[in-house]
Amino acid sequence: MVITDEIRDACAWVAGRATKVRIAEPGISRYAASLMLGQAPAPAPNRAATAPLAQADREATAAFWLTLDAINFGSGWFPTLRKREQPTGYRTIAAGIRQRFDQQGPWQAAELAEISSEELSTVLEQDPAHELLGLFAASLRDLGAHLLADYDGSFTAVVDEADGAAVALVEQLAGWDAFADVSVYDGRRVAFLKRAQIAAADLSRAGVEQFSDIAELTLFADNLVPHVLRIDGVLEFDPDLVARINRGELLIHDSPEEVEMRACAVHAVELIVAALAGSRYAPTAAQIDETLWNRGQGTDYKSVPRPRSRNTAY
Repeated sequence: MVITDEIRDACAWVAGRATKVRIAEPGISRYAASLMLGQAPAPAPNRAATAPLAQADREATAAFWLTLDAINFGSGWFPTLRKREQPTGYRTIAAGIRQRFDQQGPWQAAELAEISSEELSTVLEQDPAHELLGLFAASLRDLGAHLLADYDGSFTAVVDEADGAAVALVEQLAGWDAFADVSVYDGRRVAFLKRAQIAAADLSRAGVEQFSDIAELTLFADNLVPHVLRIDGVLEFDPDLVARINRGELLIHDSPEEVEMRACAVHAVELIVAALAGSRYAPTAAQIDETLWNRGQGTDYKSVPRPRSRNTAY
């Protein structure tokens, strides 16, 4: 079984047993249709403002996205970051990485393999003692070590090894600490691989590789899309869980409720994709993810506390 099918099967299994989060399935078809009103789904992901300059070559572009996606986590810490002029934690980090690439070019693999929190603190304009900076540095060191050991320091060699298949790239990255994202629920392995999947989508969107199977990717399971789906009535959270979120209580990573939140969001998006399969647009899960992620930037969603957990998955 390919990894994305494993993700779908495990998330459907969790959704069928969940006690703290459930999918309001009767409303899926109506909700799915509402997402597509008046426009085609956005390409996935659509974050051009964070991309390196247009004249960057394929190696530099691959380096940018693999570097950024190796540290595309930390949402539980984002409220504690200095935001620069950027409105979100992700965009604050992405802007710092882009500025580094624009001004000095990519880090080479050997540089990543030895990168420190102190160096990152200068690039990202954050406190070097911040816990998240240490986690970022560890992830980038793992990225650099894999590049040196297996790919002669080349970022495009990582992509080329997948031979045009996004799922193959996800399976490659799944074994790296820099992209690890597997939970256990009721004794069963539940892989999410949010950042490995989003790396494949980012590289495809940026033109590094036109993967033939991009539609096989699932939702990039984080904390924002489940929040949007809850506010929109697609996911229903247990009242006690809602109260904890409203109090700002951090969810424990790999706890049953945190796994249920992510798994139910993945399965809900699969149901949305199925409901739209015969429509004019027939969006992929990644395109639905982008639509919902962008929706989550709106005031109606930002005004309600979202679930947060401190981990390296998202």
